[in-house]
Amino acid sequence: MSDNAITKGAAVIPFPDSNKTGSLTLTAKIAKLRAAGTKERIEMILSDPEGKKLARALEPQELYWLVKEMGNEGVVPLIALSSPEQCGFFMDVELWNGCTYSREKAMEWVGYLLEGGEEFFVEQLYHMDFELLLLICRKELFVGGGVGDVISDDECRAEWDHTFDDMFFITFRDEKQGPLMGRFIDSIYRHDHGLYIQLMEATKNEIDSEQEELCYRFRSGRLADMGFPEWEHALEIYRYIVPEDFVLQNSKDPVIIDFDALLPVPFFAGDSLFQRAMNSAASDGLNAELFCLINSALVADDKSFSDLDSMESVLQRVYGYLAIALEHLSGGDENEAIRILEVEYLKRLFQLGFGIISQLRIRAERITTEGVEHATNRALLGFRRKYPRFYRGLDPDHVDGYREFKSLGDVQAADGLLRNLGG
Repeated sequence: MSDNAITKGAAVIPFPDSNKTGSLTLTAKIAKLRAAGTKERIEMILSDPEGKKLARALEPQELYWLVKEMGNEGVVPLIALSSPEQCGFFMDVELWNGCTYSREKAMEWVGYLLEGGEEFFVEQLYHMDFELLLLICRKELFVGGGVGDVISDDECRAEWDHTFDDMFFITFRDEKQGPLMGRFIDSIYRHDHGLYIQLMEATKNEIDSEQEELCYRFRSGRLADMGFPEWEHALEIYRYIVPEDFVLQNSKDPVIIDFDALLPVPFFAGDSLFQRAMNSAASDGLNAELFCLINSALVADDKSFSDLDSMESVLQRVYGYLAIALEHLSGGDENEAIRILEVEYLKRLFQLGFGIISQLRIRAERITTEGVEHATNRALLGFRRKYPRFYRGLDPDHVDGYREFKSLGDVQAADGLLRNLGG
């Protein structure tokens, strides 16, 4: 198989090299792009003369996945192709841990905005919320002076780090980030003097806590329009159901969504009972439920948007809990599993799966680790986590590490270990 091909299932999809895509229409290129794998999409976008159009043809969640796949090194060329809507989504998910603003991530993205070039910076600047710009400034700057205020030259030199216009005087809260913030404010000053004055006046006078709360509300509203609930609401999926208390519903109302539901990450390949049943019972309503559930899980996990591994782990957890719940209820009968999907909400199945896993955690917490061998102790530590993890030493290859629970077989293996330990 050539280097310009990727495998999708059993089929080989040819991937066009750069000297062949030039003759394709934009529509044909987009079709090729959507058929390609993650790494091939990145290569195609960055190598194509119409790369910006290709990047902007993707939904914000799709392009964000490609950005995360690249990591921090060398990611600026891809970010610099994003539209204001796409880049705004990136910052909405990156700049917050739960409901808490992250100065560190904000400065990372200020760097990306500046490194993307003047044209990119100006385009993004004019589409950013004033409230977010103000929050960034409030967290990083002390501002003095202002319209009508008089500060002597000696006073400004003694007490302030910099001034752009001898009207406003700036001190950087973090000396390490000072040069970056200086470039950021300088770019705003040069491209929109009126915006600069507004920001400086507001930075001097606004209250930090009120500004952060306002930005969070605006951010939550934008994400809600894309199918991402607020953090407090997202946590509801982890209100687990005790297996003995679970009563299967006989019907459910179809799930209708008024936004473009799209997974922020690709579906995982696999052959679990859940995945087979989903493929057989596929419907727009079920897909909408799965989109909403995954989005909730990503929001609920504070760190899931911060790196690729965390995002993948959350997706694996969702698939695993759903597979465990379906196996538990259906006894492994695929036709029964399909019927269950048709009459029961995926959220409740997820809560049941989490309930089954949580019982393992409760039992593991009662067992003393004194005198137990290393591998057993490692397994117990994984079971005791907030979201229990399966110890890979229990797998046939006996790898020393952790993964998400993915089947009822994992539950049974953990149960057997706990029983042997008296739990």
